[in-house]
Amino acid sequence: MAVRLQKAVADAGICSRRKAELLIESGRVFLNDKKARLGDKVEAGDKIFIDGKEIKLTPSKKRLIIYHKPLGEICSKSGYGKPTVFDNLPILKNSRWVALGRLDINTSGLLLFSNDGVLANKIIHPKKQVEREYLARIRGKPTEEDLEKLLKGIKIEGDFLKFTDVVRGRTTKSHTWFAMVIMEGKNRAVRKLWNSLGFEVSRLKRTRLGHIFLPADLSPGKFRDLEDKEIKEFLK
Repeated sequence: MAVRLQKAVADAGICSRRKAELLIESGRVFLNDKKARLGDKVEAGDKIFIDGKEIKLTPSKKRLIIYHKPLGEICSKSGYGKPTVFDNLPILKNSRWVALGRLDINTSGLLLFSNDGVLANKIIHPKKQVEREYLARIRGKPTEEDLEKLLKGIKIEGDFLKFTDVVRGRTTKSHTWFAMVIMEGKNRAVRKLWNSLGFEVSRLKRTRLGHIFLPADLSPGKFRDLEDKEIKEFLK
């Protein structure tokens, strides 16, 4: 059965469907011996070339893995001399890992990766409103009034950010621990919210993304594949 070219490329795990469309529009994709165009269909026996290199159309098994990011790793394939989250992931053939969101270098915890760009986009798309839960150590002792402001929402750098839940935890002489949930995947959103009230986040860890919790037995730098039923839960 014929399928659209960009879908065939995405299903092979090369990139997302949107990225495939951009490659086609830029003239970097050939279908057999002709420059490809959006709308082209791929049938059995057809050959696809990207930048002159033939790609294999055998669909990769859709994988979604959970990774425990340690402090100090960068969420980029180009670490510029620093370790990256991709260094400890399994090597793939004919596809690549796509990160579902990011964590900054000073944040640890749960990350998800997929070898299927379409699957990744379906899971993390903003319209899905995926909950992100964090555990933070805050320097100082925020008041209940501070927490109300965080729950009500604050406009920061043009974005309206807020927590949907904040739970106070253990308190020491100098710090207070909090568990919090946020829907936005904006860069450094958790830190920006606390910083807007004059508080410093001295430690931050993501413990949940959607229905997936960071397993207690998954050590930093380690990963595991999610089961099919766990993947399907994201797509409901």
